[in-house]
Amino acid sequence: MDRRNFIQLTTAGAIGVVAVAAVGCTPQMPSEAIAAWNGPGTQPDVRRWILGYAILAPHSHNLQSWLVDLRVPDEIVLHCDLTRLLPETDPFARQIMMSHGTFLELLDIAARERGLRAEIALFPEGPFGPSTPDLRPVARVRLVADSAVRKDPLFTQILKRRTNRSAYDLGRPVSADAWRAMAQSVKPNPLRFGFSGLDQPDVLERHRAIAAEAWRVELTTPRMVMESYKVLRVGAAEIGQHRDGLFVLDSIPVLMSKVGLFDRSKAPAPDAYVTTSQIKAFKHKLDTTPAFLWMVSDGNDRATQVNAGRAYARVQLAAAAFGVSLHPLQQALQEYPEQATPHADIRSLLDAPEPARTVQMWARAGFAPPVGPAPRRGVDAQLIHG
Repeated sequence: MDRRNFIQLTTAGAIGVVAVAAVGCTPQMPSEAIAAWNGPGTQPDVRRWILGYAILAPHSHNLQSWLVDLRVPDEIVLHCDLTRLLPETDPFARQIMMSHGTFLELLDIAARERGLRAEIALFPEGPFGPSTPDLRPVARVRLVADSAVRKDPLFTQILKRRTNRSAYDLGRPVSADAWRAMAQSVKPNPLRFGFSGLDQPDVLERHRAIAAEAWRVELTTPRMVMESYKVLRVGAAEIGQHRDGLFVLDSIPVLMSKVGLFDRSKAPAPDAYVTTSQIKAFKHKLDTTPAFLWMVSDGNDRATQVNAGRAYARVQLAAAAFGVSLHPLQQALQEYPEQATPHADIRSLLDAPEPARTVQMWARAGFAPPVGPAPRRGVDAQLIHG
């Protein structure tokens, strides 16, 4: 997604108000918002140490909709926080379930680092229905000491993992070794992993065109924009307060927000500069993209969605080991009516006819300047108490 920086409010009149003040004063990410990326340190309960890595998993809109129950010794029970859903852009909670899969994969990798086998039972009280999650657990994890457990080399990449939405270096193709490592990392999840690169220019252009149209649709559909606005944190104070969601630290929108020129109560018009400039900026990023990857599943039940998230977490860690950046492109994969044409186009391109197959992940891949980590709420914020 490129939603994190889709509010580059640079209309001519606004610049006249705040440009002078904006020079040289870009706020910094508050340290408390990214403290979790320093690692969990020493913990008296190994489960909290493991969770200190699990909460660094990627999550759609960075919502961190994980609720964890530690009241039974040696167990971790994962629930979905029903107040942290995306009913507009993710009406069937497929992305939310994938985001629980990324959490479980990092949990499993961290448990291995401590010589523990994570016995993960998905939906122990039955899976959610096809519409939305409910109060039943997503997973029950039992931790068992096992001398036969092997550490996962991907563990070393967890603290380094980033989602990079920047322009990529079109002159640096992803190496065959990196693709091989990413494909290997998907196993044993039964997903079809594929990619297209600079050696297939026509296919690459097709990917770019579908992604650009899907982004245009989302950015010009008011209820989708408003869903992002609800979790948009503008400036260091809001980021430090919430430590989740999408965020903006650029000087001009932060100052506009402070002086009341950034109205988050309504979506901008489709022909407004803030909309058209972001469509143009995103197209530029797509044009710099040397490769796209995807993962396609047979079927689309809840366990498949969670396992697809586990697979993507491994792919991103494997990519990080080679310095390769990934940027998920979920817009065309989303199931709301306005996306019907891009949704059908990407399925056709990737040979994923509905309902037999589902494109669970589609992402840009390449090399880009490093970016900082996204905010995290910390382990305590994810725990169920009482």
